[in-house]
Amino acid sequence: MIYQILASARDRRAHPLSGQLVDVGGYTMHINCTGQGTPTVILDSGLGDSYISWNKVQPELAKRTRVCSYDRAGLGFSDASPHPRTSQNFAEELHTLLRRAGIAPPFVLVGHSMGGFDVRLYASLYPQDVAGMVLVDSSHPEQQKRFPPAVNDLAASDLRQQEFLAAITPFGIPRILGFCGSDAEIRAAECNFHSAREGVAELRAFATSAAQTATTGSLGNIPLVVLSHDPNTPQPDLPEDLVKPFNDAWEKMQEELAQLSPRSTHVIAKNSGHYIQLDRPDLVIEAVRNVVDQARQVQAVKESSPESAAATNREKTNNEKRRTCLRSAVYVQPLTQKVGVKVSVVVVPVAGTEIDAKLSCSLTREGRALDVLASDGALIIQPSEILSVELLPRFQE
Repeated sequence: MIYQILASARDRRAHPLSGQLVDVGGYTMHINCTGQGTPTVILDSGLGDSYISWNKVQPELAKRTRVCSYDRAGLGFSDASPHPRTSQNFAEELHTLLRRAGIAPPFVLVGHSMGGFDVRLYASLYPQDVAGMVLVDSSHPEQQKRFPPAVNDLAASDLRQQEFLAAITPFGIPRILGFCGSDAEIRAAECNFHSAREGVAELRAFATSAAQTATTGSLGNIPLVVLSHDPNTPQPDLPEDLVKPFNDAWEKMQEELAQLSPRSTHVIAKNSGHYIQLDRPDLVIEAVRNVVDQARQVQAVKESSPESAAATNREKTNNEKRRTCLRSAVYVQPLTQKVGVKVSVVVVPVAGTEIDAKLSCSLTREGRALDVLASDGALIIQPSEILSVELLPRFQE
C-alpha cells in the first residue's frame, strides 16, 4: 500500500493535472479547457477512461474553438461522487460542472463508447444547450440484447477481472505487474484505487445507463457525425469465431445511431479499432470541426434574424437602465460593525432622487436578489460575508 501511495505521488508530481478542479456540491471535478471560440466542444470519455484519452485530439481542436475534456467523478483527478454511477447522473454532474466552471453554451458534445450514453442524455435533459454531437464508436442502448450470448459472457468475465484489479490496486500490484503501462502521464491520472473502483461502478451500472439512454429518442435537427470502428481491423479481445457476429451487430446499431438526426453523417474509420481518437485522431478532429462549422452557420442565421435584432435592442435598453440606476445612488463601503458573520451594507439615495420608487433598483450578488430592508430613508442589505454590491433595476421585459 505504501508503494502504491509513493508511486502515485511521484507520477502526479511529474505530471500534474491540466486545467482546474471545480466544486460541484461537496466534491470537486476536474476539467481542462483550452482554445477560444464558440461553440465549446465537450469531450466525454469511455467507460473508466480519464481525460487523457483525448490527448491526440484536444490540441488540434483548440486551434479552432474552445474545447474541454474532463474526468467524471471518481475518475482521474476528480473526487468520487455520492450519487449512483449512471449516465443520467453523469449528464447532470457534467451540467453542474460546466455551470460552476463558468463555461456557457452552446456546446458540441463528443462521446466515446459509453460516453455516447452520457452526451445523449445531456442533450435530452438540456436540449437548449446543445448545438451538435459527435458519437465516437458509441455504445448502443440495446447492444447487450443484440450481441451473441458469448460476447455478454466475456463482458461478465471482464467485470470480475476489473473487480479483482480494483481490490489489489491499493497494494500497487497492477503497477508491479505492468498493467498500468509505461506512460507516466496516464499512470498519474488512472492508476489509482478511486479510478479502478469507479470503472467497476460504471461497468456494473452499464445496463441501467443503457435503459436510461433508450428513453431519450431523437436528437432533433442538430448536426451529428457517427464514427464507427473498421470491422476489418483485428480485435484481439474477441475470439475469432465471435468477431464477425459482433461486428455485424455493431454495424447495424451504428447505422441506427446515425438516424438520431436528419442532419447526420456516418463514417467508418478505416484501420481503426474501438479507440478511434487514438488510432485515427485525424477523423475525430475532422468530424468535430465539421459539426462546429455547421453549428456556427446556424448561429449566424439566428443572429441575422429580426427576432435577434429585437433581443439586442432590448439588451441595450436594459443596459441603459442599469447605468441610470447606478448614477442615481451612492454606494457606501461596508460598515465595520459585524454581527456574527453578517456585514451590513448601506446604499443611500442621492438627494432629489427616488431610486426605490421611480427606478425600482434591486440589489444583487452573483445574480441573486438579496433581501432589502428600509431604514431611515436608506436601503440596507444583510447577506453573509458580502464582498460587493451591484445596483440593478427591476424592469418589465
